[in-house]
Amino acid sequence: MPTLILTRHGQSEWNLQNRFTGWVDVDLTEQGRAEAKSAGQRLKAAGLAPSAAFSSNLKRANETCQIILAELGQSTLPMTRSEALNERHYGDLAGLNKDEARQKWGDDQVHTWRRAYDISPPGGESLRDTVARVLPYFVNTILPQTLKNQTTLVAAHGNSLRALIMALEGVSKEQVPQVELATGEIYIYELNAQAEITSKQILKPE
Repeated sequence: MPTLILTRHGQSEWNLQNRFTGWVDVDLTEQGRAEAKSAGQRLKAAGLAPSAAFSSNLKRANETCQIILAELGQSTLPMTRSEALNERHYGDLAGLNKDEARQKWGDDQVHTWRRAYDISPPGGESLRDTVARVLPYFVNTILPQTLKNQTTLVAAHGNSLRALIMALEGVSKEQVPQVELATGEIYIYELNAQAEITSKQILKPE
């Protein structure tokens, strides 16, 4: 049965520092590497072995994917990288501590930039913009491989994965602010031939 595995990268250095990261290419922390290792162990315990792996162009997602594959004994499985799966671009917010941003622009404005579907921060992307680049790549590249009865792993980011979850689950733009993935969290979908979800499982970080 076609199986799609979505996982958010482990904790990054800027997650730890509470900074807006976006397309800035920061490393995982040691905790982030442990979260990725745990994700691989949880997938192994579930009996899941990817036959295809995808990630963004950012090293925190790439390393997460590599650690997971190593835990599964699949270090030689090729990983396809694409900018289309990158995190949402935060523009002028990138690098700022979130508390500092609230002091500069106010709580309400920062909350709107973070959670509104179609409002972007200065110089950055809205979630709608992120959906516009993630979804075509998923439909044209990832989904066709998955539907060939493969188990496909996608290691990406909070917002690029929220974009995929919106499409897969039919989540509305009003509902999507409530969708939140922790670092190292895993969503597992079994699909039918029409790409409809037949089962869903969430493996929380330990």
